[in-house]
Amino acid sequence: MNVDHERAAPLTELRGARLSYAARGAGLFRPPRVQALVDIDLAIAPGETLGVVGESGCGKSTLARVLVGIEKPESGTVLHGGRDLWAMPADERRRTLGGGVGMVFQDAATALNRRLPVHRVLRDPLDVHRRGSGAQRDARVRELLGLVGLPSSVADALPGQLSGGQRQRVAIARALALEPALVIADEPTSALDVSVRAQILNLLLDLRERLGLAMVFVSHDIQTVRRMSDRVITMYLGRIVEEAPAERVTGHARHPYTRALFSATPGLLDPIEPIPLTGPPPSATRPPSGCPFRTRCWKADERCAESMPDFRDEPGETPDGHRFRCHHPVAASESTHQLVAQATAAQSTAAQDKERS
Repeated sequence: MNVDHERAAPLTELRGARLSYAARGAGLFRPPRVQALVDIDLAIAPGETLGVVGESGCGKSTLARVLVGIEKPESGTVLHGGRDLWAMPADERRRTLGGGVGMVFQDAATALNRRLPVHRVLRDPLDVHRRGSGAQRDARVRELLGLVGLPSSVADALPGQLSGGQRQRVAIARALALEPALVIADEPTSALDVSVRAQILNLLLDLRERLGLAMVFVSHDIQTVRRMSDRVITMYLGRIVEEAPAERVTGHARHPYTRALFSATPGLLDPIEPIPLTGPPPSATRPPSGCPFRTRCWKADERCAESMPDFRDEPGETPDGHRFRCHHPVAASESTHQLVAQATAAQSTAAQDKERS
């Protein structure tokens, strides 16, 4: 990780953020709630890219919406520039978020107003926030199109007349319209054809370098997250269970879930060797006691059922900025092959114990 990132004052921070939703199909009496975010502590420094990985339903998109101010946490604090976002008057909060944070949504086909031509889509945030004169706003629209590699002729097109890749470039341009310091990219390539995904990812990398952007990159494609990021957090059932420098997260992660997650994704050189887990993720409305990953983990014991471990690191074994929440962490030196053998043996032993009982 860049040393400057570690020393700079954070652009955005979450402190103890919690958020839950009423479960779908819940009844009228005491409806169960999905714990979407649980005690999230996080800081994003100027110019760094934070990757967010985890299975569906782990809280990645909810985290993105909280960071951009679309969702308000039930408890905890969201700080922008050191100031409490939700303690600000509404007008000031809109100005702070509108000028400081840009959002690139998953599907530009639904995120862009299909009735407005591209030049209106891009000019709209400039009009709302009264940036410059009319001529200056039109000039900024032309600048934005060039910034994302689109010809000026696109300005008069409707979003439905563009290809998926072009629409996502327009969505990125709109996110950059007010020159934010932080861009949240929530699954920005998942709705695109494979042939254009690399183009959009390379565009984001280029813009990050040219504009000095900080970025939060959320994706199911965890190998892409590793490539795009300086730092990666792993989420499980609304909790951050590990945070590591991107160059260490693949082979030196300490949390069993992070290692299992990366073992199940293809790499360019290494074959897939997934670490076997027991069963599907547990219910988000009724998570297990203690560590929520324990019901699938080959290392779990009674201690894991009793308490959720605090974050820890191990000086001399892991670098600064690498922390994890696990009672029985994986050794940094253990290979995926060794962990596959351990998990397989643990499952075999559990099956034999079940037969005997």
